[in-house]
Amino acid sequence: MADSTRGVGKGEAIVAAADTPLLMINAPLVASRLGYPDLSGLDLLELYAFIHPARFVVPTPKGLAHALGLDEPVADDKVPLLLQEAAEALLATCERTDWAEREGAWTALQSLVRMRWPWSTLLTPRIKKPEKAERWLFARLPEWEEAPERPQPAQVTLSDQAIATRLAELTGAGAETRPTQREYARETGRTFAPRGALRQPHVVLAQAGTGTGKTFGYLAPASLWAEQSGGTVWVSTFTKALQRQLRRESRRAFPAERNGKPPVVVRKGRENYLCLLNLEDALQGGFGGRAAILAQLVARWAAYSQDGDMIGGDLPGWLGTLFRKRGIAALTDQRGECVYAGCPHYRKCFIERASRASAQAELVIANHALVMVNAARGRDPAQRPTRIVFDEGHHVFEAADSTFSSALTGAETIELRRWVIGPEAKSRGRRRGLSARLADVTSYDEEGGRAVEQARHAAEALPSEGWLARIVEGTPLGPIEDLLSAARALTYARDESGGQDAGYALETEVAQLDGAFIEVAGRAQEALESLRKPLVRLGLRLEALIEDGPDWLDGPARARIEGARGAIGWRTDLLAGWIALLARLGGPGDPDFVDWLSVERSDGREWDVGLHRHYLDPMKPFAETVLAPAHGVMMTSATLRDGDDWDSAVQRSGAPHLDLAPRLFAADSPFDYANQAEVLIVTDVAKGDIPGLAAAYGRLIEASGGGALGLFTAIRRLRAVYGRIADRLARGGLPLFAQHVDPIDTGTLVDIFRDDPRASLLGTDALRDGVDVPGHSLRLVIMEQVPWPKPSILHRARRLANHGKGGGGQAYDDRIIRARLAQAFGRLIRSADDKGHFVVLSSAFPSRLLSAFPPGTPIRRVTLDAALQSVAASVSGAEAAAKRPEGIS
Repeated sequence: MADSTRGVGKGEAIVAAADTPLLMINAPLVASRLGYPDLSGLDLLELYAFIHPARFVVPTPKGLAHALGLDEPVADDKVPLLLQEAAEALLATCERTDWAEREGAWTALQSLVRMRWPWSTLLTPRIKKPEKAERWLFARLPEWEEAPERPQPAQVTLSDQAIATRLAELTGAGAETRPTQREYARETGRTFAPRGALRQPHVVLAQAGTGTGKTFGYLAPASLWAEQSGGTVWVSTFTKALQRQLRRESRRAFPAERNGKPPVVVRKGRENYLCLLNLEDALQGGFGGRAAILAQLVARWAAYSQDGDMIGGDLPGWLGTLFRKRGIAALTDQRGECVYAGCPHYRKCFIERASRASAQAELVIANHALVMVNAARGRDPAQRPTRIVFDEGHHVFEAADSTFSSALTGAETIELRRWVIGPEAKSRGRRRGLSARLADVTSYDEEGGRAVEQARHAAEALPSEGWLARIVEGTPLGPIEDLLSAARALTYARDESGGQDAGYALETEVAQLDGAFIEVAGRAQEALESLRKPLVRLGLRLEALIEDGPDWLDGPARARIEGARGAIGWRTDLLAGWIALLARLGGPGDPDFVDWLSVERSDGREWDVGLHRHYLDPMKPFAETVLAPAHGVMMTSATLRDGDDWDSAVQRSGAPHLDLAPRLFAADSPFDYANQAEVLIVTDVAKGDIPGLAAAYGRLIEASGGGALGLFTAIRRLRAVYGRIADRLARGGLPLFAQHVDPIDTGTLVDIFRDDPRASLLGTDALRDGVDVPGHSLRLVIMEQVPWPKPSILHRARRLANHGKGGGGQAYDDRIIRARLAQAFGRLIRSADDKGHFVVLSSAFPSRLLSAFPPGTPIRRVTLDAALQSVAASVSGAEAAAKRPEGIS
């Protein structure tokens, strides 16, 4: 092993990397930092993924050292030696008799040798050929089992004492008594009381400040009710980070198994799970080059994964980013192409296993979108949640807005064409159209066969490959491309930006349309109706087959047809929404909806064009599809209400649409914000001054010695600031990471940030809440400006509607801004020992927004120099306290 290290410049590093394969960790990140995209070598993360699939590791030298039980490098010049020791430790694992992930390694290695994977020559002498042939992955995976339908849950009323006892069990015998947490748990218990009337669920809105202990506060009554009633509680989150936390903390509330089955199940949308048929295709030649290596590593993971969750589950978030052509998405069911029981791996499917497990579970951890989709489209009553806790409840409105919207765009319509028609021309992959999916049905049922053929013919009117280029060139093909072309032309014609913001979407409201546009829309509407009608008939034929099927319709075939029927129902609903949108264009507007045209752009490049429809109040369909069928719903968050005002929270719960008066509960945070935090509003950084903004970020991060979370409202400014300060900070031993810059997924970026107290992280909305980094790793939050709402057509319409109700447009904006500020501030203090500063670089910060911060929090308007002094003094004081001998105060 090398025993000396020397520093080199970027140029020399690039030359060295080009000449010799280097040992490194996270090659794409190193390549990004060097500005040398062709960098390759021996990446320790790839080796780790092969030897320890499905095991967590922070993808840094420190993280690798901790995972392998090695000494953490004390300085950068010790990292090269650590990488060598880590490589040797990983390779030596292969020769140990207690290597837990040995099975399948030799077989996978033979494939990787043929692919010339750099690590294969070093692994070959270390992994012995097994005496017995290893089972193929698809033979090793367990099959799920059918289970009888569960009876409806017993009618149970939870006593306050029983809830308090269960809460005490969860928090532990030595835990501090927290009266507020007990009150919160008791109030949550009201959610599970028997419902008194149809369409009248119990609705509880509970604001619980950070540190209240709300997770155990609702898990206590939820676990008690599930145990006593035999029913299922759904806990819904908005972020994957909270899902991971809930999975971990639910282990104290529920046993690992009950009657041989897991009582806790994590459910996500189909696009999150590994599709075994896609993986098989990739392993058998569907992937080439580096992507083929990725497929082998994913196959290693699949054999040891807990549930096949590729997005936020136990697949390392960094694995897909190691391969420049992202292949993770191609291994999931992104396009609704599942053939259900027609798949040879159906009985082992991760998605089907999770779905069936959730029907038998006591606790299902899901996300807001899935809960709403299941409520709206779920055919199986067992999959429809009736007792729901919406954690991160301040995001329910946003999730409903997305779920119940409609978008008639080029990207959406071409996906529908592919689903109906299947592969065309030179397209590759295993995608199959309706004819191939339902070949046996159409050969048996003549009317169903005609419906499939008519749908296929009608789908040819939808946009095809190259649609966007044709629209830009003014040569659209077919009625839908004609409509998109007209929408694009009208949007540009009405644009008033003067082309100044080429990186942003263009919008124009659906109003004052001329006769030519309405004629084009009418032809598009007819084309969509021509597709919807045969799909409706096909759905009815499949339903008839299931009810009175032929002799050959066995269980698997019935399941496949049921799956196809569900997919067809979803598409016919989609088409009905598009048709309703177009039908409105020539007549009066519908007051329940907001409609607009848009051209979507990114970095100056157009990527989609279309028409959009959103509910003015998306809680109206939410109330009908989620609340009305439910028996009990709780929405909880640290930022549910606006100050002491519940009006907005009640309106955004959907309860008024059912004439319900929800129960209200509020508990302040137990943290001492007067002594733990300080808000600094910097008054001398001019808006629009990018060099000045970058300098402020750099100096603040240096003053705090890292540990900073920088929040931006625009990706363009984030990138500009990062580009100006990253190298300088790195030379000072302060690593800087950034969303939309570093080739790393957001979850892994947060893991890296949490693991290194000298690291800092820049990001956008995704980091404003859902990020839990307690302790010294996060001691400074910097916002580049006041997070004003984007002045979109949809926002304007809702602002006007609020004004019409007497609330005022500014009041509507202020509520949104205060909520965003409160969510961002909530990242700073996560435990009783945390201390830190919240800095806003905006001289125009209105005083009326200051109520966003917890009562008692010191707030000062200062110059940048004064802010730097405060931050530096706080950090030096904390370091002095940490070094002070015990007994001295």
